Amino acid sequence: MAGQLGGIPILVLKEGSERMRGRDAQSRNINAAKAVAAAVRTTLGPKGMDKMLVDSLGDVVITNDGVTILKEMDIESPAAKMMVEVAKTVDEEAGDGTTTAVILGGELLKKAEDLLEQGLHPTVIALGYRLAAEHARKVLKGIANGIDIDNEEELKKIAQTAITGKSAEAARDVIAEIAIKAVKAIAEKGAEGKNVVDVDNINVEKKVGGRISESELVQGMALDKEIVHPGMPRKVEDAKIALINAALEVKKTETSAEVKIRTTDQLKSFLAEEERMMRRMAERIKESGAKVVICQKGIDDLVQHYLAKEGIAAVRRAKKSDMEKLEKATGGKIVSNVEEITESDLGYAGLVEERKIAGDKMLFIERCKNPHAVSVVIRGGTEHGVDEAERSLHDTLRVVGSIIEDGKAVAGGGAVETELALRIREYSASLKGREQLAVEKFAEAMEIIPRTLAENSGLDPIDKLVELKAAHEKGNKNAGLDVYTGKIIDMWQQGVIEPLRTKRQAVDSAVDAAIMILKIDDVIASKREEFRAPPSGAGGMPGGMPPY
Repeated sequence: MAGQLGGIPILVLKEGSERMRGRDAQSRNINAAKAVAAAVRTTLGPKGMDKMLVDSLGDVVITNDGVTILKEMDIESPAAKMMVEVAKTVDEEAGDGTTTAVILGGELLKKAEDLLEQGLHPTVIALGYRLAAEHARKVLKGIANGIDIDNEEELKKIAQTAITGKSAEAARDVIAEIAIKAVKAIAEKGAEGKNVVDVDNINVEKKVGGRISESELVQGMALDKEIVHPGMPRKVEDAKIALINAALEVKKTETSAEVKIRTTDQLKSFLAEEERMMRRMAERIKESGAKVVICQKGIDDLVQHYLAKEGIAAVRRAKKSDMEKLEKATGGKIVSNVEEITESDLGYAGLVEERKIAGDKMLFIERCKNPHAVSVVIRGGTEHGVDEAERSLHDTLRVVGSIIEDGKAVAGGGAVETELALRIREYSASLKGREQLAVEKFAEAMEIIPRTLAENSGLDPIDKLVELKAAHEKGNKNAGLDVYTGKIIDMWQQGVIEPLRTKRQAVDSAVDAAIMILKIDDVIASKREEFRAPPSGAGGMPGGMPPY
């Protein structure tokens, strides 16, 4: 370029700025992604290990949940951050399979590195990986089995598979049952009669104390709130519930106003009017027929007093998200103006009761007629135990939800990956170009999952992989590794079942991330210059402001 312009060099980048090109850039990115995959690899499977994450303040998180580990890790490398995005995407789409996706992404890049050293162009490798991923989707569709969503036993097997290997495994029967009942309660019919599950309609409250097996499902709502006045009833049966998002107190005027009170009579009449307004609020609630009030804002002491006299229980400062769930649970409507409240706006619950859980008072609104929002109260012996139980429950809810939506599942225990490796290897033989090499490496990368399951269980990975391949070549597509006995068995019959969506999303996300990282051949440090105001009088506006 310098020669073309009369020997004058053109400085495109600032001197001293960091830049990596070609194989250096590819190698650095691939190594970063492989390091992230290696960090979570030991957590895979029922015998996976846990990670302890300690932040700068000394706060500790103990988990073997892939997405939680990656979110909490302090990662600087841009390529490594892309692997974290893989985990987040799989978590949002499927709820489980995050560790599988990251391990698979790391292995695809490792295999790509071998091909790069052989002289294959990254674009050819990317094409091969895309062809292999497309074939993998077809194979997955072919090996998936239908699930009867009305069959509680089958759903329980899927839920238990999601919990296995986590610290909440000891109470997996309880958590699986809670997850199935909760998801079934909130499942709705969408377009074309398909089931739609929004797990945001499940409210989870954590309470330290007791055992995980003491966790319970509330067919309604459990609020971490207590009744505001000692004179109010602590238990109301056949309760009509008013949901109010206005403050039950005398509001300040919006405009700046001044009231001058010169005599005691004027003061008395002013206070009497204020009291009358508050009494009127309580009377309007009573006239509507409400026995319980859930208020999103504050409740004045005087209003509390009048409500207590009428035998109406009240809770204040409920969260907006809880109010929205209460609408779905009780069938009521959120009212913004107390004067306009009517009986048709009220929700219903068979029982509203304040109970003490682990030393804290909570309000239980249960026995709702047809709740489209429910609550789960998670218990545990330690704070870390409760947090991990909540993460296990979240994964299980998403897994059960995806099964109820899709109705398709596959066998676990490395069965799917071994079958994919076999079928993709067969498919690679039908290709004629250089991409055949990439498709073959994709098949090899698939074997990392059963290999890792064997390693994490203290078994010989080579022996187990050979046995797995032999079983699949005989036509047993559900043959997987039983990590407890070391035997190759039919995982479907064993009840180790995972949603099809989990596997499909793990493969898709891993391939997308691997190709994106692979095609980067230049890493350039980009820096936005900070604005420095010119000195006063040096042009621009007074005070050194830049001219517009």
